[in-house]
Amino acid sequence: MAGVDGEDGLTEAFLREPRRYTSHQVAYMAGVPVYRARRYWRALGFANVADDAVEFTDSDVEALRTMLELVSSGVYDEEHMLLVARSIGSATTRLAESQAELGVEALDQAGVPLAERPRAWRRRAERVVPDLARLLVYGWQRQLAAAAGRIAEQDMSAVRLAVGFADLVAFTRLSRQITGSELSRLIDRFEGRSADIVTSTGGRVVKTLGDSVLFVADQPHVVAEIALRLVETHAKIKDMPELRVGLAAGPVIWRMGDVFGTTVNLASRLTALSLPGTILADPQFAEELEGDRAFRLRPVNRLSVRGLGELAPFTVTRSGS
Repeated sequence: MAGVDGEDGLTEAFLREPRRYTSHQVAYMAGVPVYRARRYWRALGFANVADDAVEFTDSDVEALRTMLELVSSGVYDEEHMLLVARSIGSATTRLAESQAELGVEALDQAGVPLAERPRAWRRRAERVVPDLARLLVYGWQRQLAAAAGRIAEQDMSAVRLAVGFADLVAFTRLSRQITGSELSRLIDRFEGRSADIVTSTGGRVVKTLGDSVLFVADQPHVVAEIALRLVETHAKIKDMPELRVGLAAGPVIWRMGDVFGTTVNLASRLTALSLPGTILADPQFAEELEGDRAFRLRPVNRLSVRGLGELAPFTVTRSGS
């Protein structure tokens, strides 16, 4: 359940309270069988621990009681509460891993020897955990407010979006030719700049996968502008592989912060068929973009799209290019 054990109270430094309960004691205090408590802990991404392991804190008791109260009060049924727990677990696991990696980098840069790492980690935790906790809640509330505003009056069974999928050409080959630190810096630059471009242009990043980014917007012209800026910006970065982009418009399925469906698959397939530095749009996307003087559409030969049959896509460039 809990984090990695370490010297000098490392785990408690991050939890910010002592571990004092077993899993059975926590379940008893929350008023549920331990098997039900473990369902919630597994949903949050925590592994089962031995029955006699003293790994739990007062916050664990409070968190379990909170989830159970949300179910008993009718705010969520059991299934949806577990989905909420899984979404929290998925997001916070990735967040924690990335912040731990950055912490290691900071200690390395400071020249902290491995033998002194646990004590240095404890001092760092005592300094940064309270501030990061406040930032986490702040960022989540702002994002929740924005998401709720977008979908409050939307029929979630019929969401229609413009979708873009961009990836770096020959990334796998490049990753075998450079060092791990060089690869990390390249990914950081790609993901950071991509996120900046998507959000500043009016789109939303759905996810990044190291060498690729999936993004959406309500209108095709926004996604087209994002695609052009992505290609143009990354082309100026030294040693950055060329980018290729696929665009599609149509119905999508939103689930747990991700998007699914034929429209998403089509954007991904078109990316794989695009030439380096090229943006390919499906006919529906091109039709909705037609008449916008900011862009130029050029038809290309019919292509066989895996799993989706043949279609005649269009390249998207800026007008006058």
